[in-house]
Amino acid sequence: MNEKQIYNLFIDWLSQSWIKVAKSSYRMPMIKARYTVEEAEFLTGFPFRKTKVEELAAMKEMSVEELEEKLAPMVTRGLVWKDYKKGPARYGLNDVFMQARTAFWREPTDDLLKNLVPAYTGYHSTGFNHMQSMTETKGLRTLPIQATIEVDKKIRPYEDVVKVLDNFEFYTVSNCPCRVRREVDPMFETSKKPLEVCLHFDDLGRYIIEAGIGREITREETEAILKKSADAGLVHAVSNWKEKPDTICNCDKEYCMFFEPYHIQDHHKSLDSSNFELTTESETCKGCGLCVKRCPLDALTMVDYNTADRELNKKGRVPQLAANTCIGCGVCVVKCPTQSLVLKEKAEVVDPPENTMEWTMRYMADVQAGVPKLRKTDS
Repeated sequence: MNEKQIYNLFIDWLSQSWIKVAKSSYRMPMIKARYTVEEAEFLTGFPFRKTKVEELAAMKEMSVEELEEKLAPMVTRGLVWKDYKKGPARYGLNDVFMQARTAFWREPTDDLLKNLVPAYTGYHSTGFNHMQSMTETKGLRTLPIQATIEVDKKIRPYEDVVKVLDNFEFYTVSNCPCRVRREVDPMFETSKKPLEVCLHFDDLGRYIIEAGIGREITREETEAILKKSADAGLVHAVSNWKEKPDTICNCDKEYCMFFEPYHIQDHHKSLDSSNFELTTESETCKGCGLCVKRCPLDALTMVDYNTADRELNKKGRVPQLAANTCIGCGVCVVKCPTQSLVLKEKAEVVDPPENTMEWTMRYMADVQAGVPKLRKTDS
């Protein structure tokens, strides 16, 4: 087989996972930038499920030692998953979404990234984002900033960041992959917001440490990163299922792979929203407009307000909410100087999928239906 045939067969194999390699003029350049032709040929047919090394060695007609030596650099580069649980090692091929994350959890100065960025940026814009336009259930769900929630009712465990963190024994942090991709791209300005804010836990965290694309941190450090992110205007976003989510991102509206298609390509939603929505107290608002600047969805605008207290609110303007746009993140609330904003529970509660299997089934059903959900067509 020639090189093109080998890569095409590998793309076909990668598309057998839960997420297809979307059609795009950047698809082949992206794959070539990420995998050598030898790696593509070797990994075609390699199981996605975590498989014992002895079984894989027999499949590849190699000794266990030879196979592990061959896989070691692929693990480090984020192409192959290695399970670090007790017992025999297990490996699995990372799908196209996972290997994109592992590529950009690195430092922006990593030489590997320079060749990857143009192809990945093009693929995201023309391939991945088009596929995401069809999905109703997103990969991440908004996790409200705890200090911004009205707590007169019991908070559901999956929306209480403290209870979410209670699920885990092992904590890690990596660079935000969306931001790293943009940091390397000379067409984008360097962000002033904190970069090392992508949190991962337990099995995923252990893999990240062994692959050298993150660092282990304590529970206390995790909470400190969440606070720093909230103060900086980043949105907490957690894996969109109840049962042991493995990731909390802290998303920047300028760079996030979910916010970008919403703002630029007119997708009908970004992250799945929390079960909270913003309420405002116009009487105590001083009209500073900080909440409008911080809102990641542009859900707030300043409108005229007839107030007798001109000493407090000299501008006579208060924020007005587009309720259907608010994702209930609390980014506006946490810095309100007069505490005139608060998140309250919505009248209608929507639960996330129970586990990764239920989430995957929803995602695949949407993509198979193939109907883009865009604000332009919805209006």
